[in-house]
Order: sequence, then C-alpha cells, then structure tokens
Amino acid sequence: MTATLDGPVPGFYAVIPAGGAGTRLWPLSRSGAPKFLLDLTGSGRSLLQATADRLTPLAEPGGVLVVTGQRHVQAVRAQLPGVGAGEVLAEPSPRDSMAAIGLAAAVLAHRHGGDVVLGSFAADQVIHGTAAFERAVREGIEAARAGYVVTVGIAAAHPSTAFGYVRSGASLELPGAPTVRHALGFTEKPDAATAAAYLATGEYRWNAGMFVVRAGVLLDHLAEQRPALHAGIRTLAAAWDTPDREQVLAQVWPGLEKIAIDHAIAEPVAAAGGVAVVPGDFGWDDIGDFASLGSLLPALGGGADDGARVLGDAASVVRLDSFGSLVVPGTDRMVVVLGLDDVVIVDTPDALLVTTRARAQQVKDAVDALRARGRDDLL
Repeated sequence: MTATLDGPVPGFYAVIPAGGAGTRLWPLSRSGAPKFLLDLTGSGRSLLQATADRLTPLAEPGGVLVVTGQRHVQAVRAQLPGVGAGEVLAEPSPRDSMAAIGLAAAVLAHRHGGDVVLGSFAADQVIHGTAAFERAVREGIEAARAGYVVTVGIAAAHPSTAFGYVRSGASLELPGAPTVRHALGFTEKPDAATAAAYLATGEYRWNAGMFVVRAGVLLDHLAEQRPALHAGIRTLAAAWDTPDREQVLAQVWPGLEKIAIDHAIAEPVAAAGGVAVVPGDFGWDDIGDFASLGSLLPALGGGADDGARVLGDAASVVRLDSFGSLVVPGTDRMVVVLGLDDVVIVDTPDALLVTTRARAQQVKDAVDALRARGRDDLL
C-alpha cells in the first residue's frame, strides 16, 4: 500500500510517549507539571498539543494515542479533548520508553491487528517545517510496511555532544521511500572531536528517538530480544479493554524491565540489518535545557538583537547592559537584570533559579540537591 501524498495514511497510528520530569528546566518543569504540558515557545500551545497537532492529520481518524503517567491523565485529556479516553494509556509508574511504546504497540495489535503501522514521537520536542516532517513520516511508513524498524535521523546543525547519532548506509531503493537508507548503527553521546568527525563523513545524523514500525514487527523483535518484557506487555494488552485491566496492571506492570527502546530494539536490530533511517530535514530541538530554550524564542523588539530572550510578559523585565540573557518572569515581581551577560533567571511563586546559559545542563544537579534536602514539594 502506497502512502497518499496528503491526508491521513490508512492504517497509521501515532503514539505519543509523554513522560519524564524535564529536570533541567526546573523550576518551570516539575514532576506534577512536566515540560510536555507547558507552552515553552510562546505559541499558545503546549509541547504535547503541538505534537498532537502535527500527527493528527497523518493518522487514522481517532488514531492518536498518548502513553503517560497516571497522575497526568486528567491534564492530558484536558489539553487534548480530541483524543478519546480509550486512547490515553496510563502507566502506573515510569518503566522507560520500551514498556511505554511496547504497550501501545500491543494494544494496537490487539485492537486492529499486527499489520498496522505505529509512529512513536515524544511529546516534548519542538519541530519547525511541517511539510518536511510529513514527508519523512510518510516515507518512514512505507519502509515500515517493508518490514523495517525506521528511525528519523535529524540533519545535525552542529557537532553536538548532547545527542546520540545514527549512521546511514546504502539506499533501501524502495519506490515509495526514495530517501530511506539502511541504518548501520547507533552511537551514544560522543565527545566534541568524535562528533565533528562524524559530521565530516556525511553519514551521521542526530538520533531523535522517533520510530516508525509495524506493530507486529516491533512485538516480534521484542519477543526475540526481551521475551519476559514481551510476555508481560502482551498480557497487559489482552486485558486492557476489559474490566480486568487494573488488576492485571497491578500484577504485571511493576515487574516489567525498565529499558529504553534504543537499547532493547534499535541497537540489536540495527546490528542485524533490520533498521532503516529516513532523513529528517526539518528544524528540531528537544529543549533539553534553558540554553536550548533560549535559542528557540523570538528576538525582543525595539532594536538590534542582542541575544536576550523572554518567555512570558516582556513588560515585567528590565535589562540594563545585559546581553544574551534569558528571563522567565512568573510572578507579579519586576525582574531587573543589570550588568550580567548570558544569565538565566526563572522566577516562579515558590522558587527562583539564577544561573548562566553555560551551566544550563547543571540545573539537574540543583534538583538533586533539593531532593537530598527533602524538598520534594519543590520538585
């Protein structure tokens, strides 16, 4: 079956794993209100809503599923009223991406058969270039129908040490997916010199953790690579739409292996030749910290761009001799920045963060310190 050039793709279901606390974006992102529920771009839509907006036109009617923690179900349903209650799959506790995506695949296979294609796209990523994104997904679906586990390789803007990489090989030569290539393997976050060497070859792209695959193919790979996890997920799927769901969840879920889909499926299957990569030539960011958040926000008006950014009410911020600052005003207080460059200030009713863009990755350490002090009320 060839994917249409526009409109929904028959037999395609979009899965949105919505988990994680986004600790490097504290105090904006908290365990009770993680970053995927927040509008971090000033668009008026949360990251979750923007993800659903991109995927809904591609999926079967009613074919967008969200896998999220039980404590976030109500917020997810409130933000996505067009997603049915049966399409919000609640996890009792975090078990990493393989359990989340595997559960969605098993539920879809149980409801619609193993030949349906699912695409997994995290809820907390920012994408610019809808047409290019759709082209990549449609080609990915064609390669998935040919039996491959397909990942989207993002065109690297620079030799980043914050992302993993996927290496492309020869073309698959699929008529409906002309740009899709064999994936030769995955590499975890490299050092700067290695990342630069990767990009010089032209064979490497960022691994954004987006996967497109037939539900049955994913489950078959899981049965081979992680048989106990596969058995547990199949048991859950069989009970999911029955009155026994909660009882079976309580029995099975806590014992599921906690592992990422990259390690459980993508890496070993790529080594065996079963993974393909479709180029993603669109703007992408996972907003991993305040430095990356600042790069996504528009320039302030009123003169030459000095690199400063504000998320929120710019009238609540005064900057004097301050270049490249990022300020997030979240209270009635006026925030004044004087003589500090590249500073990050995040003001919330119960916590104030002051750091620099260069140390944005270390915000996670502040969260760890608060947890060590027993201040879970701030997390």
